[in-house]
Amino acid sequence: MRQSLFLGGVLLLLLSGCQKHKQPDYSPLDQSGMWASSLDQLKKLNINDKEIAQLAKLKQSGASDDLCLALFKMAHDHQHEFNSADPAIELSRAGYADQQILAMAQSDQIDMLSGEAVTLKLMGLSNPTVQAIIDRRTRGLPTLTSEQIGRLKNTGLSEKQIVELINEGLTPEQAEAQVARREAARNHSNTGFVRVQGRRR
Repeated sequence: MRQSLFLGGVLLLLLSGCQKHKQPDYSPLDQSGMWASSLDQLKKLNINDKEIAQLAKLKQSGASDDLCLALFKMAHDHQHEFNSADPAIELSRAGYADQQILAMAQSDQIDMLSGEAVTLKLMGLSNPTVQAIIDRRTRGLPTLTSEQIGRLKNTGLSEKQIVELINEGLTPEQAEAQVARREAARNHSNTGFVRVQGRRR
């Protein structure tokens, strides 16, 4: 009888210990400068220490509380942890506005799109063109890759012509074929032989 009571007590202690979850450490967010009201919102959500570290990193880069909270909530809406601080920081540094960053997160493609989006900015394309390309990507529409766009620019195609080509909705195979044709035409035009005739004595 005593043994069964002892075992029951041990079992009770184990169960009560399992029910006590370690509370997240919110101090990194406090130190990053996040407002108390924003912290209160996060405390009501299912956040863990890894996500706190990600949000603190994002906040320290200069992101607003609103952007931090929105990105966190969107990640959870898509049933996964928030781990996209680096892509969001890179996009912001490349000149993307909060709304553009949120649009990529809303489609749950911020990790995949950030590298391409930053490259498009660095290529010197205008903001409307970059936005149009990113919009197509977030909607899952076919478009040219940044690598293909760069190759087309090198063949002398203007930004307007590139946009027209993108709007045609070429498949990846068709786009690659178009790029290859223009590159072949450019390379062929550079191999013309010009005969130089000297003066006759």
